[in-house]
This record gives sequence, C-alpha cells and structure tokens, in this order.
Amino acid sequence: MSALFSEIIGGVTAPEGFVAGAGFAAIKEGSTRKYDLALILSAAPTVGAATFTTNKVKAAPVRVSMVHLRSADLRAIIANSGNANACTGCVGIEHAKRMTKAVAAALKLRERQVLVCSTGRIGVEMPIQRIEREIAVLPKALKKNGSQNAARAIMTSDTFAKEIAVELKLGGALVRIGGIAKGAGMIDPNMATMLCFLSTDAALGKKELQSALSVAVEQSFNRITIDGDMSTNDTAILLANGLAGNAPIRKGSPEAKLFQAALNYVTRALACMMVEDGEGVSKFVEVEVKGAATFQDARKAAEAVANSTLVKCAWFGGDPNWGRIMDAIGYSSARMREEMVDIFYDGLSAVKNGVASKTPFGKLREVAARKRFKVTIDLQLGAAEYTVFTTDLTTRYVELNMGE
Repeated sequence: MSALFSEIIGGVTAPEGFVAGAGFAAIKEGSTRKYDLALILSAAPTVGAATFTTNKVKAAPVRVSMVHLRSADLRAIIANSGNANACTGCVGIEHAKRMTKAVAAALKLRERQVLVCSTGRIGVEMPIQRIEREIAVLPKALKKNGSQNAARAIMTSDTFAKEIAVELKLGGALVRIGGIAKGAGMIDPNMATMLCFLSTDAALGKKELQSALSVAVEQSFNRITIDGDMSTNDTAILLANGLAGNAPIRKGSPEAKLFQAALNYVTRALACMMVEDGEGVSKFVEVEVKGAATFQDARKAAEAVANSTLVKCAWFGGDPNWGRIMDAIGYSSARMREEMVDIFYDGLSAVKNGVASKTPFGKLREVAARKRFKVTIDLQLGAAEYTVFTTDLTTRYVELNMGE
C-alpha cells in the first residue's frame, strides 16, 4: 500500500455517482434464490475503457460490448452469472442485445450506453424472458452501498465476493477508484475466466483511460494462472465520470503516474483474490523469474512453470520438486543454460548452478507445505524479470470440473 493512497470500503460504488444492485432471474437450473444479475450505473456521463478475451471464440456479450464501447457516453453495465451466452450463434447475439435494450428501457438510456457481460456454462441459450422481466425491476435495487450484492451476483464457482476501493488526492481533489471481480476457474494469462468492473470519479480522456487500464491489466489479470485454460468471456471494464472535480489527467503527468499506481493496486488486489479463490486450490504461489535475457524469455519461463501440471501437483503434495521446475524452464523456449540456473523457495536455495544445493530437503519441504510461498528462478543471463501468480492443482479441482 502506498502512502499516497489508502483502501476504503465501498467497492465499485465507492467513487462519486456510482450505484449498483443485484437481482434474481433463476438463470441456473435448480438454483436456490441467489443473485444472478448485477447492474452498475453512473449518474453522470462516463468515458469507458475495456480489455477482452483474446480467445478466438468470443461470447456474444463480448462481441456486443466491443461495439458499444465505442460510445462517447457509457452509463451502465449489466452482467449475469449461470450462463456464458457463448457458442450460442445468432440467437446469443440477439439475447445479449435484448439485455442491453431492457436496461436502456428501464433506465431511459440508449442501448449503446449499456455494456453487457455474462459468465457461466457455455453452449446453453439464455432464459432471456426471465432475465428481461428481472431487468425491468432491477433499477429499484440500485444502491450506493450495492457493490457487494453486485459482486455476489456475478459469482459462479467463487467462494467469496471480490471487491476493493481506494482513495487518493489528485490536484487537490479527492479521487476514488473501486472495483468488483469474479473468477475461480478457467484462469490463464491474457485475461482469465474473469469479469472485472472498475469505476472512478477521476476526470481523464478516453485514450488516457484505455492506456491506464491496459497497463493495469498487464501487471495483474495477465499474470495469474490457475489451470491454463482461457475463457470465452473475459472482460475488464473501467468507467470514469469525472465527478471528483480534478483537472483532467494528462499523459505523463505526476497525476497520471499516481492514478496508474492506484489503479494497479486495485487490479493486482482483485487478481490475487481470484488466485486465492481458485477452484479447489490449497496454495497460493508466486513464481518469479529474474536474470532473463529478455522480457519475453522471463515471461515464457514463468508461465511454463506456473502452468505445469506436474509442478502444480507436486506443490499440492508439499513436494518442492525442483526437477519438474527445471524441466518446465527447459521446454519453455526461453533462453537458458542449465548450468547457470538457480532456484529458491522463499529465499532458500534449492538449486545452485543447475544442480541440487546443500539446503536440507526437509527445509524445502517445510516451505512447500505452506499455504503461500514464492519460487524464484534466476537464469543469470540478463536483467529481465517477470512474475506470475498461480496455485497448486488438487483433487478437488478435478471433482469440480468433471461435469454432471
């Protein structure tokens, strides 16, 4: 936490002018009465920025939101859980549009002022009529303290609602940034199976906002992996309404750097919550590669280790099996020399110059048995480095993903 900004309560509704609410449309078959629709609204015009999945198979709401993002004034986000509305053909596009149309009618907005997101099972048509009926009354649920209900409404296999907010001074004005997110499975870099909705009352232009979000996503959501699967629905959205009253943030200014640091903090915190809440996971592991010849080499090596099922299974068993780590580095295509690699578990040397160190194996096992630990890999070929946040792979994960 920086001394220049501090955490506050309120999540996505902490910034001035934002409200949120949740509703129940019985989207999940046989579900108990739990929230499955979330609505976020800005009382004032906003500029918007977003990043979407890089999967070639994109869900209908992703395709619709990519078009609506071009609007000069975005006001609302509607999101559902329980159905991804992916691989549903032209009907899926129609249903995503009907969701934005229903919100626009309920809030007296234009359809293109509404972004739409979905998460859940792929290949199933939306119960659109039930959703439309619930959207019609959803504005009544909008509250200044509605962030947590909205966060609950987008949960799928998540075990807890994910939200955070910070405040900071920019040019004498008090600025706030808030957010909610969901994500527990199908998590892989280049966005993960995740929805993230961010808000701010700071004033800045659309280009500056998109740049700030892209940087924040790169150092947070693009650095987490649980199972190596990339979703069809990944979306991170940031809306800024300028109600804080600060002078518009200019690229490269001290204010821009401070805003970026605060936004990075928010997205990194939400990303780590996703990893901690990964499906069936029992360990949170930070994989750091340093001493790489290039940034890309560092990234390739870190992601290979973080995604290795052999490595992850070893961690689940509390086994600091550095041989599997060396193997993953070797096939990662990153430049490396076996005889120069050092590996550490929470600072304890496991490998020195490519061979076992003198650290007693029992000491390394003690680290690998912890709920949280860090693996550091030094390639000793340069100055580039990269970090990925990941987990172990458990029998519970397999059970959760066996299907019905």
